[in-house]
Amino acid sequence: MASERRSLAEWLPALLQTADPLFPTGAYAHSFGLEELVRLGRVTNEAGLAQFLMTQMLPQLQRLELPYLRFGIEAAHSVEDLSALDHEIHAWKLAAEARSSSCQIGTRRLAALQTTSSDQRLLAYSAAVKSGKANGHHLCACSIQALIQGTPTEAALFVYGYQSFAGACTAALKLIRIGQDASQRVLSKALKLLPDAVTHSLAVQRENAGCFSPLLEIATMRHAFANERLFIS
Repeated sequence: MASERRSLAEWLPALLQTADPLFPTGAYAHSFGLEELVRLGRVTNEAGLAQFLMTQMLPQLQRLELPYLRFGIEAAHSVEDLSALDHEIHAWKLAAEARSSSCQIGTRRLAALQTTSSDQRLLAYSAAVKSGKANGHHLCACSIQALIQGTPTEAALFVYGYQSFAGACTAALKLIRIGQDASQRVLSKALKLLPDAVTHSLAVQRENAGCFSPLLEIATMRHAFANERLFIS
């Protein structure tokens, strides 16, 4: 038990620091398609927000994003392998806003990580981004983070899933008539489904990873042409 506690102490504090909203990634400025879905009248209240998390975000996490985070952690030992994965991620993000927001958040996370770590793998991938050999997608930044912090893969997957759901609930507070209590109810319902999503994501092979959500893709594409916006994406 003592050795387990020591092992936990080696990676948990850093994980809590980098998962906290205080960590400067700029994710708070993005709604990830939710703003346009609100404009379209598809998300207007607590029930609509819950449906958005369950039908749009959860499948993306289970079949695409969590598997690619796992692939990234496995590839992060090699800057060439991680950069190749980075280009795959760039290709499956159909909407330009989805690509740019992922890169913005990812590069900010990389920069913030460099204030606390001089790990050569982090520096090598950051250099690849600066030189244009990689795009700096957020999933890749999270992969490097998990590797250098020694975070167990499942813990990294759970934290990424939590941040995704929490980010949408936080954005909803500014977009629809919903209070903090209702937002927490929605988040709690989504988090109850996260363990199964993580478990299923672990079985997804790279050649089979993928998820297409037409409504979310269209909403994200429309956002660039909105007359007024609260969020970058």
